[in-house]
Amino acid sequence: MLDMSKYQAPLEMEQDQFGAFRAMTNPRTPRMLAYWLVGFAFLGFVLLFLPWTQNIRGYGKVTTLTPEDRPQTLQSRIDGRIERWYVQEGDTVRAGDTIVFISEIKDQYFDPNLLRRTQEQLTAREKSGGAYQDKIMQLERQIAAERNNLRISLQQARNKISIARRKVGIDSAEVEVAKTAYKIAEDQVKRAEIMYKQEGILSLRELENRRNKMQETAGKLVAAENKLDNANRELINATIDLNGIETEYLSKIFKIESEIQTANTELFKTDEDIAKLNNTYANYSIRSRFWHITAPKDGQVVKILKSGLGENVSVGEPVLTITALKPRLAIEMYVKPVDLPLMQRGETVRIMFDGWPTIVFSGWPGVSFGTFGGKISSIDSDISENGMYRMLVAPDIEEGGWPQQIRVGAGAQGFALLQDVPIWYELWRQINGFPPNFYSALPEKASTTTPKPKK
Repeated sequence: MLDMSKYQAPLEMEQDQFGAFRAMTNPRTPRMLAYWLVGFAFLGFVLLFLPWTQNIRGYGKVTTLTPEDRPQTLQSRIDGRIERWYVQEGDTVRAGDTIVFISEIKDQYFDPNLLRRTQEQLTAREKSGGAYQDKIMQLERQIAAERNNLRISLQQARNKISIARRKVGIDSAEVEVAKTAYKIAEDQVKRAEIMYKQEGILSLRELENRRNKMQETAGKLVAAENKLDNANRELINATIDLNGIETEYLSKIFKIESEIQTANTELFKTDEDIAKLNNTYANYSIRSRFWHITAPKDGQVVKILKSGLGENVSVGEPVLTITALKPRLAIEMYVKPVDLPLMQRGETVRIMFDGWPTIVFSGWPGVSFGTFGGKISSIDSDISENGMYRMLVAPDIEEGGWPQQIRVGAGAQGFALLQDVPIWYELWRQINGFPPNFYSALPEKASTTTPKPKK
Protein backbone atom coordinates (compact mmCIF):
# COMPACT_ATOMS: atom_id res chain seq x y z
CA MET A 1 0.00 0.00 0.00
CA LEU A 2 1.41 3.39 -0.97
CA ASP A 3 1.96 5.84 1.77
CA MET A 4 0.85 9.01 -0.04
CA SER A 5 -0.75 10.90 2.88
CA LYS A 6 1.27 13.38 4.81
CA TYR A 7 -0.74 12.54 7.89
CA GLN A 8 0.39 9.51 9.75
CA ALA A 9 -2.29 7.87 11.91
CA PRO A 10 -1.06 6.78 15.27
CA LEU A 11 -0.76 3.09 15.77
CA GLU A 12 -2.62 3.22 19.09
CA MET A 13 -5.78 5.33 19.67
CA GLU A 14 -8.20 5.81 22.52
CA GLN A 15 -11.70 4.63 21.41
CA ASP A 16 -13.51 6.70 24.04
CA GLN A 17 -12.59 9.87 22.25
CA PHE A 18 -14.94 8.87 19.38
CA GLY A 19 -18.74 9.04 19.90
CA ALA A 20 -19.46 6.22 17.47
CA PHE A 21 -17.29 3.84 19.47
CA ARG A 22 -18.89 4.99 22.66
CA ALA A 23 -22.43 4.38 21.22
CA MET A 24 -21.49 0.93 20.04
CA THR A 25 -19.94 -0.10 23.28
CA ASN A 26 -22.81 1.32 25.45
CA PRO A 27 -25.23 -1.60 26.22
CA ARG A 28 -28.24 0.67 27.11
CA THR A 29 -28.96 1.82 23.54
CA PRO A 30 -29.96 -1.54 22.03
CA ARG A 31 -31.79 -2.39 25.22
CA MET A 32 -33.94 0.77 25.00
CA LEU A 33 -34.55 0.17 21.31
CA ALA A 34 -35.71 -3.34 22.06
CA TYR A 35 -38.04 -2.02 24.75
CA TRP A 36 -39.58 0.46 22.34
CA LEU A 37 -40.01 -2.13 19.64
CA VAL A 38 -41.66 -4.55 22.04
CA GLY A 39 -43.91 -1.79 23.34
CA PHE A 40 -45.03 -0.77 19.88
CA ALA A 41 -45.59 -4.38 18.94
CA PHE A 42 -47.69 -4.97 22.04
CA LEU A 43 -49.66 -1.77 21.44
CA GLY A 44 -50.27 -2.79 17.81
CA PHE A 45 -51.34 -6.24 18.94
CA VAL A 46 -53.78 -4.74 21.42
CA LEU A 47 -55.11 -2.35 18.78
CA LEU A 48 -55.86 -5.28 16.51
CA PHE A 49 -58.51 -6.43 18.99
CA LEU A 50 -60.20 -3.03 19.33
CA PRO A 51 -63.75 -2.82 17.83
CA TRP A 52 -64.08 -1.26 14.38
CA THR A 53 -67.38 -0.22 12.78
CA GLN A 54 -67.49 -1.29 9.17
CA ASN A 55 -68.85 1.41 6.84
CA ILE A 56 -69.56 2.18 3.21
CA ARG A 57 -68.64 5.59 1.89
CA GLY A 58 -70.65 7.55 -0.60
CA TYR A 59 -70.28 10.97 -2.19
CA GLY A 60 -72.94 13.36 -3.34
CA LYS A 61 -74.52 16.74 -2.76
CA VAL A 62 -77.29 18.39 -0.81
CA THR A 63 -80.71 18.31 -2.48
CA THR A 64 -84.31 18.29 -1.27
CA LEU A 65 -86.43 15.39 -0.18
CA THR A 66 -89.50 16.47 -2.17
CA PRO A 67 -89.48 17.69 -5.80
CA GLU A 68 -91.45 20.86 -5.05
CA ASP A 69 -88.68 22.08 -2.72
CA ARG A 70 -85.96 21.87 -5.35
CA PRO A 71 -84.78 24.94 -7.31
CA GLN A 72 -86.95 25.46 -10.35
CA THR A 73 -87.07 27.77 -13.34
CA LEU A 74 -90.19 29.74 -14.20
CA GLN A 75 -91.02 29.72 -17.91
CA SER A 76 -93.16 32.03 -19.98
CA ARG A 77 -96.36 30.30 -21.04
CA ILE A 78 -96.92 32.65 -23.99
CA ASP A 79 -94.85 34.48 -26.58
CA GLY A 80 -94.48 38.01 -25.31
CA ARG A 81 -92.32 40.96 -24.41
CA ILE A 82 -91.08 41.90 -20.95
CA GLU A 83 -92.72 45.14 -19.85
CA ARG A 84 -91.99 45.36 -16.11
CA TRP A 85 -90.07 43.55 -13.38
CA TYR A 86 -91.47 43.45 -9.85
CA VAL A 87 -88.53 41.66 -8.17
CA GLN A 88 -84.76 41.51 -8.23
CA GLU A 89 -82.29 38.76 -7.41
CA GLY A 90 -82.31 37.87 -3.73
CA ASP A 91 -85.88 39.02 -3.08
CA THR A 92 -88.21 36.81 -1.11
CA VAL A 93 -91.60 36.14 -2.68
CA ARG A 94 -94.79 34.50 -1.52
CA ALA A 95 -96.93 32.13 -3.51
CA GLY A 96 -99.00 34.13 -5.99
CA ASP A 97 -96.79 37.25 -5.96
CA THR A 98 -96.32 38.88 -9.37
CA ILE A 99 -92.75 38.61 -10.62
CA VAL A 100 -92.83 40.04 -14.16
CA PHE A 101 -95.43 41.47 -16.56
CA ILE A 102 -95.39 40.34 -20.21
CA SER A 103 -97.30 41.94 -23.10
CA GLU A 104 -98.55 40.31 -26.29
CA ILE A 105 -96.52 40.29 -29.50
CA LYS A 106 -98.99 38.42 -31.76
CA ASP A 107 -101.36 40.61 -33.78
CA GLN A 108 -104.38 38.39 -33.10
CA TYR A 109 -104.24 39.40 -29.42
CA PHE A 110 -103.58 43.14 -29.84
CA ASP A 111 -107.23 44.21 -29.42
CA PRO A 112 -107.65 45.51 -25.84
CA ASN A 113 -111.38 44.68 -26.01
CA LEU A 114 -110.78 41.15 -27.28
CA LEU A 115 -112.74 39.45 -24.52
CA ARG A 116 -115.73 41.81 -24.84
CA ARG A 117 -115.91 41.41 -28.62
CA THR A 118 -115.65 37.65 -28.33
CA GLN A 119 -118.46 37.72 -25.79
CA GLU A 120 -120.58 39.77 -28.22
CA GLN A 121 -119.98 37.21 -30.96
CA LEU A 122 -120.92 34.47 -28.54
CA THR A 123 -124.13 36.27 -27.55
CA ALA A 124 -125.09 36.80 -31.21
CA ARG A 125 -124.59 33.13 -32.01
CA GLU A 126 -126.62 32.14 -28.96
CA LYS A 127 -129.49 34.37 -30.16
CA SER A 128 -129.19 32.84 -33.62
CA GLY A 129 -129.46 29.41 -32.06
CA GLY A 130 -132.54 30.52 -30.15
CA ALA A 131 -134.11 31.78 -33.38
CA TYR A 132 -133.51 28.42 -35.04
CA GLN A 133 -135.08 26.68 -32.06
CA ASP A 134 -138.17 28.93 -32.35
CA LYS A 135 -138.36 28.19 -36.08
CA ILE A 136 -138.21 24.48 -35.42
CA MET A 137 -141.01 24.79 -32.84
CA GLN A 138 -143.18 26.73 -35.35
CA LEU A 139 -142.55 24.15 -38.05
CA GLU A 140 -143.48 21.37 -35.67
CA ARG A 141 -146.72 23.21 -34.91
CA GLN A 142 -147.37 23.48 -38.66
CA ILE A 143 -146.85 19.75 -39.03
CA ALA A 144 -149.32 19.13 -36.22
CA ALA A 145 -151.85 21.46 -37.90
CA GLU A 146 -151.34 19.83 -41.30
CA ARG A 147 -151.78 16.39 -39.78
CA ASN A 148 -155.01 17.55 -38.16
CA ASN A 149 -156.21 19.04 -41.48
CA LEU A 150 -155.28 15.79 -43.21
CA ARG A 151 -157.32 13.83 -40.73
CA ILE A 152 -160.35 16.13 -41.21
CA SER A 153 -160.05 16.20 -45.01
CA LEU A 154 -159.73 12.43 -45.15
CA GLN A 155 -162.83 12.08 -43.01
CA GLN A 156 -164.73 14.47 -45.30
CA ALA A 157 -163.57 12.57 -48.38
CA ARG A 158 -164.58 9.27 -46.82
CA ASN A 159 -167.98 10.77 -46.04
CA LYS A 160 -168.36 11.86 -49.68
CA ILE A 161 -167.45 8.36 -50.82
CA SER A 162 -170.03 6.90 -48.45
CA ILE A 163 -172.69 9.30 -49.75
CA ALA A 164 -171.73 8.53 -53.36
CA ARG A 165 -171.99 4.80 -52.70
CA ARG A 166 -175.43 5.24 -51.19
CA LYS A 167 -176.49 7.35 -54.14
CA VAL A 168 -175.23 4.67 -56.53
CA GLY A 169 -177.31 2.12 -54.64
CA ILE A 170 -180.42 4.28 -54.86
CA ASP A 171 -179.88 5.03 -58.54
CA SER A 172 -179.30 1.32 -59.22
CA ALA A 173 -182.65 0.53 -57.62
CA GLU A 174 -184.34 3.24 -59.66
CA VAL A 175 -182.81 1.76 -62.86
CA GLU A 176 -184.20 -1.66 -61.94
CA VAL A 177 -187.64 -0.11 -61.31
CA ALA A 178 -187.45 1.75 -64.62
CA LYS A 179 -186.45 -1.48 -66.38
CA THR A 180 -189.35 -3.31 -64.82
CA ALA A 181 -191.78 -0.53 -65.75
CA TYR A 182 -190.42 -0.49 -69.29
CA LYS A 183 -190.76 -4.26 -69.55
CA ILE A 184 -194.35 -4.09 -68.33
CA ALA A 185 -195.13 -1.25 -70.72
CA GLU A 186 -193.54 -3.16 -73.58
CA ASP A 187 -195.58 -6.28 -72.80
CA GLN A 188 -198.77 -4.23 -72.60
CA VAL A 189 -198.07 -2.71 -76.00
CA LYS A 190 -197.49 -6.18 -77.51
CA ARG A 191 -200.76 -7.50 -76.08
CA ALA A 192 -202.60 -4.37 -77.17
CA GLU A 193 -201.36 -4.77 -80.73
CA ILE A 194 -202.53 -8.39 -80.80
CA MET A 195 -205.92 -7.44 -79.44
CA TYR A 196 -206.16 -4.58 -81.92
CA LYS A 197 -205.23 -6.66 -84.98
CA GLN A 198 -206.93 -9.96 -84.30
CA GLU A 199 -210.06 -9.39 -82.29
CA GLY A 200 -210.68 -5.71 -82.66
CA ILE A 201 -211.40 -5.54 -79.02
CA LEU A 202 -208.93 -2.75 -78.31
CA SER A 203 -209.26 0.57 -80.06
CA LEU A 204 -206.49 2.36 -81.86
CA ARG A 205 -206.56 5.14 -79.34
CA GLU A 206 -206.00 2.72 -76.52
CA LEU A 207 -203.08 1.22 -78.43
CA GLU A 208 -201.54 4.65 -78.91
CA ASN A 209 -201.87 5.44 -75.25
CA ARG A 210 -200.04 2.28 -74.34
CA ARG A 211 -197.31 3.06 -76.84
CA ASN A 212 -196.91 6.53 -75.35
CA LYS A 213 -196.69 5.03 -71.90
CA MET A 214 -193.99 2.62 -73.09
CA GLN A 215 -192.04 5.56 -74.48
CA GLU A 216 -192.37 7.36 -71.17
CA THR A 217 -191.06 4.32 -69.26
CA ALA A 218 -188.24 4.05 -71.79
CA GLY A 219 -187.34 7.66 -71.15
CA LYS A 220 -187.46 7.10 -67.40
CA LEU A 221 -185.18 4.07 -67.81
CA VAL A 222 -182.65 6.12 -69.78
CA ALA A 223 -182.83 8.89 -67.20
CA ALA A 224 -182.35 6.39 -64.37
CA GLU A 225 -179.36 4.82 -66.16
CA ASN A 226 -177.82 8.26 -66.73
CA LYS A 227 -178.36 9.13 -63.11
CA LEU A 228 -176.71 5.85 -62.05
CA ASP A 229 -173.78 6.58 -64.34
CA ASN A 230 -173.36 10.03 -62.80
CA ALA A 231 -173.48 8.53 -59.32
CA ASN A 232 -170.75 6.03 -60.28
CA ARG A 233 -168.64 8.85 -61.62
CA GLU A 234 -169.14 10.83 -58.41
CA LEU A 235 -168.01 7.74 -56.42
CA ILE A 236 -164.89 7.42 -58.56
CA ASN A 237 -164.16 11.13 -58.22
CA ALA A 238 -164.61 10.93 -54.42
CA THR A 239 -162.16 8.01 -54.27
CA ILE A 240 -159.66 9.93 -56.41
CA ASP A 241 -160.11 13.00 -54.20
CA LEU A 242 -159.37 10.86 -51.11
CA ASN A 243 -156.06 9.72 -52.53
CA GLY A 244 -155.27 13.22 -53.74
CA ILE A 245 -155.97 14.75 -50.34
CA GLU A 246 -153.61 12.30 -48.59
CA THR A 247 -150.90 12.88 -51.20
CA GLU A 248 -151.29 16.66 -50.98
CA TYR A 249 -151.07 16.84 -47.18
CA LEU A 250 -148.24 14.31 -46.96
CA SER A 251 -146.31 16.40 -49.48
CA LYS A 252 -146.82 19.48 -47.31
CA ILE A 253 -145.77 17.57 -44.17
CA PHE A 254 -142.65 16.19 -45.87
CA LYS A 255 -141.73 19.67 -47.03
CA ILE A 256 -142.11 21.05 -43.50
CA GLU A 257 -140.06 18.15 -42.10
CA SER A 258 -137.34 18.94 -44.64
CA GLU A 259 -137.36 22.54 -43.42
CA ILE A 260 -137.07 21.24 -39.85
CA GLN A 261 -134.04 19.16 -40.82
CA THR A 262 -132.49 22.19 -42.48
CA ALA A 263 -133.17 24.27 -39.38
CA ASN A 264 -131.67 21.51 -37.20
CA THR A 265 -128.57 21.47 -39.39
CA GLU A 266 -128.19 25.21 -38.98
CA LEU A 267 -128.86 24.86 -35.26
CA PHE A 268 -126.12 22.22 -34.98
CA LYS A 269 -123.73 24.51 -36.84
CA THR A 270 -124.69 27.31 -34.49
CA ASP A 271 -124.08 25.05 -31.48
CA GLU A 272 -120.70 24.17 -32.95
CA ASP A 273 -119.87 27.85 -33.40
CA ILE A 274 -121.04 28.56 -29.85
CA ALA A 275 -118.79 25.78 -28.51
CA LYS A 276 -115.84 27.14 -30.51
CA LEU A 277 -116.51 30.68 -29.29
CA ASN A 278 -116.81 29.45 -25.71
CA ASN A 279 -113.49 27.68 -26.13
CA THR A 280 -111.95 30.78 -27.70
CA TYR A 281 -113.33 33.02 -24.95
CA ALA A 282 -111.99 30.67 -22.26
CA ASN A 283 -108.60 30.55 -23.99
CA TYR A 284 -108.46 34.35 -24.22
CA SER A 285 -109.53 34.66 -20.59
CA ILE A 286 -106.91 32.16 -19.40
CA ARG A 287 -104.26 33.65 -21.67
CA SER A 288 -104.75 37.06 -20.09
CA ARG A 289 -103.64 35.51 -16.79
CA PHE A 290 -100.34 34.51 -18.38
CA TRP A 291 -99.39 38.15 -18.85
CA HIS A 292 -98.24 38.08 -15.23
CA ILE A 293 -95.73 35.42 -14.20
CA THR A 294 -96.39 34.67 -10.53
CA ALA A 295 -94.50 32.73 -7.90
CA PRO A 296 -95.78 29.14 -7.58
CA LYS A 297 -94.55 28.84 -3.98
CA ASP A 298 -92.87 30.73 -1.18
CA GLY A 299 -89.24 31.14 -2.14
CA GLN A 300 -86.32 33.34 -3.05
CA VAL A 301 -85.37 34.66 -6.48
CA VAL A 302 -81.80 33.44 -7.01
CA LYS A 303 -81.16 34.11 -10.71
CA ILE A 304 -82.91 36.18 -13.37
CA LEU A 305 -82.24 34.70 -16.80
CA LYS A 306 -83.82 37.45 -18.97
CA SER A 307 -82.64 40.97 -18.34
CA GLY A 308 -83.91 44.38 -19.34
CA LEU A 309 -87.24 45.66 -20.60
CA GLY A 310 -88.69 45.11 -24.05
CA GLU A 311 -86.90 41.80 -24.52
CA ASN A 312 -88.95 39.12 -26.23
CA VAL A 313 -89.48 35.71 -24.65
CA SER A 314 -90.75 32.57 -26.34
CA VAL A 315 -93.25 30.14 -24.92
CA GLY A 316 -91.51 27.70 -22.57
CA GLU A 317 -88.37 29.85 -22.32
CA PRO A 318 -86.94 30.10 -18.76
CA VAL A 319 -87.19 33.58 -17.23
CA LEU A 320 -85.80 33.16 -13.70
CA THR A 321 -84.90 30.58 -11.06
CA ILE A 322 -86.57 30.36 -7.66
CA THR A 323 -85.74 28.25 -4.60
CA ALA A 324 -87.88 27.25 -1.64
CA LEU A 325 -87.51 29.18 1.60
CA LYS A 326 -87.62 26.21 3.93
CA PRO A 327 -86.83 23.12 1.89
CA ARG A 328 -86.76 19.65 3.38
CA LEU A 329 -83.10 18.87 2.82
CA ALA A 330 -81.70 15.50 1.85
CA ILE A 331 -78.41 14.09 0.60
CA GLU A 332 -78.24 12.73 -2.94
CA MET A 333 -75.56 10.09 -2.35
CA TYR A 334 -74.08 7.60 -4.83
CA VAL A 335 -72.74 4.17 -3.88
CA LYS A 336 -70.98 1.47 -5.86
CA PRO A 337 -73.04 -1.40 -7.29
CA VAL A 338 -71.07 -3.88 -5.17
CA ASP A 339 -72.20 -2.05 -2.01
CA LEU A 340 -75.84 -1.67 -3.04
CA PRO A 341 -77.06 -5.02 -1.55
CA LEU A 342 -75.79 -3.82 1.84
CA MET A 343 -77.97 -0.68 1.76
CA GLN A 344 -81.60 -0.57 2.76
CA ARG A 345 -84.21 1.98 3.70
CA GLY A 346 -83.97 3.16 7.30
CA GLU A 347 -80.23 2.47 7.49
CA THR A 348 -78.26 4.96 9.64
CA VAL A 349 -75.78 7.18 7.81
CA ARG A 350 -73.20 9.65 9.16
CA ILE A 351 -72.78 12.74 6.99
CA MET A 352 -69.96 15.24 6.51
CA PHE A 353 -70.74 18.54 4.77
CA ASP A 354 -68.17 20.40 2.70
CA GLY A 355 -66.90 23.48 4.49
CA TRP A 356 -68.11 22.25 7.88
CA PRO A 357 -65.38 21.59 10.48
CA THR A 358 -65.13 17.84 10.84
CA ILE A 359 -62.89 15.33 12.57
CA VAL A 360 -63.82 11.90 11.35
CA PHE A 361 -62.87 8.42 12.51
CA SER A 362 -65.01 6.30 10.20
CA GLY A 363 -64.46 3.14 12.24
CA TRP A 364 -65.16 4.92 15.54
CA PRO A 365 -68.20 7.13 14.86
CA GLY A 366 -68.58 7.79 18.58
CA VAL A 367 -65.41 9.88 18.71
CA SER A 368 -66.04 11.74 15.44
CA PHE A 369 -66.77 15.45 15.53
CA GLY A 370 -68.83 17.56 13.10
CA THR A 371 -70.80 14.69 11.55
CA PHE A 372 -74.57 14.59 11.41
CA GLY A 373 -77.03 11.74 11.40
CA GLY A 374 -79.23 10.67 8.56
CA LYS A 375 -81.38 7.79 7.43
CA ILE A 376 -81.80 6.34 3.94
CA SER A 377 -85.28 7.28 2.66
CA SER A 378 -85.13 5.86 -0.88
CA ILE A 379 -82.83 3.88 -3.17
CA ASP A 380 -83.06 3.98 -6.96
CA SER A 381 -83.66 0.68 -8.69
CA ASP A 382 -81.94 1.89 -11.87
CA ILE A 383 -78.25 2.67 -12.18
CA SER A 384 -77.23 6.25 -12.85
CA GLU A 385 -75.17 7.53 -15.75
CA ASN A 386 -72.04 7.61 -13.58
CA GLY A 387 -72.23 3.84 -13.08
CA MET A 388 -73.37 4.11 -9.45
CA TYR A 389 -76.69 3.86 -7.65
CA ARG A 390 -78.33 6.94 -6.19
CA MET A 391 -80.06 7.08 -2.84
CA LEU A 392 -81.61 9.87 -0.80
CA VAL A 393 -80.64 10.36 2.83
CA ALA A 394 -83.03 12.35 5.00
CA PRO A 395 -82.10 13.99 8.35
CA ASP A 396 -82.29 11.83 11.42
CA ILE A 397 -84.99 13.53 13.48
CA GLU A 398 -83.77 11.87 16.67
CA GLU A 399 -80.50 13.86 16.43
CA GLY A 400 -82.21 17.21 15.88
CA GLY A 401 -81.69 17.76 12.17
CA TRP A 402 -78.94 19.48 10.19
CA PRO A 403 -77.47 22.99 10.47
CA GLN A 404 -79.53 25.80 8.98
CA GLN A 405 -76.47 27.09 7.11
CA ILE A 406 -76.52 24.08 4.79
CA ARG A 407 -77.72 25.05 1.30
CA VAL A 408 -78.95 23.05 -1.65
CA GLY A 409 -76.09 22.04 -3.94
CA ALA A 410 -73.41 21.86 -1.25
CA GLY A 411 -71.09 18.83 -1.37
CA ALA A 412 -71.45 16.06 1.16
CA GLN A 413 -69.97 12.72 2.07
CA GLY A 414 -71.66 9.94 3.92
CA PHE A 415 -70.79 6.56 5.33
CA ALA A 416 -73.31 3.94 6.26
CA LEU A 417 -72.56 2.13 9.51
CA LEU A 418 -72.56 -1.65 9.36
CA GLN A 419 -71.36 -4.30 11.82
CA ASP A 420 -68.76 -3.91 14.58
CA VAL A 421 -65.75 -6.18 14.01
CA PRO A 422 -62.16 -6.32 15.39
CA ILE A 423 -59.57 -4.25 13.58
CA TRP A 424 -57.56 -7.35 12.66
CA TYR A 425 -60.62 -8.78 10.91
CA GLU A 426 -61.21 -5.54 9.00
CA LEU A 427 -57.57 -5.52 7.85
CA TRP A 428 -57.85 -9.17 6.83
CA ARG A 429 -61.11 -8.38 4.92
CA GLN A 430 -59.58 -5.40 3.15
CA ILE A 431 -56.49 -7.40 2.11
CA ASN A 432 -58.62 -10.23 0.71
CA GLY A 433 -61.21 -7.92 -0.87
CA PHE A 434 -64.15 -9.46 0.98
CA PRO A 435 -67.39 -7.43 1.33
CA PRO A 436 -68.28 -5.92 4.71
CA ASN A 437 -70.43 -7.82 7.16
CA PHE A 438 -74.10 -6.91 6.85
CA TYR A 439 -76.83 -7.00 9.41
CA SER A 440 -80.55 -6.34 9.04
CA ALA A 441 -82.18 -3.29 10.58
CA LEU A 442 -84.47 -5.59 12.58
CA PRO A 443 -82.55 -7.25 15.43
CA GLU A 444 -84.68 -10.40 15.40
CA LYS A 445 -83.87 -10.97 11.74
CA ALA A 446 -80.16 -10.19 11.90
CA SER A 447 -78.08 -11.91 9.25
CA THR A 448 -74.66 -11.51 7.65
CA THR A 449 -73.46 -11.90 4.15
CA THR A 450 -70.15 -13.42 5.32
CA PRO A 451 -69.51 -15.73 8.27
CA LYS A 452 -68.32 -14.18 11.49
CA PRO A 453 -64.64 -14.55 12.19
CA LYS A 454 -63.67 -17.41 14.40
CA LYS A 455 -62.37 -16.42 17.78
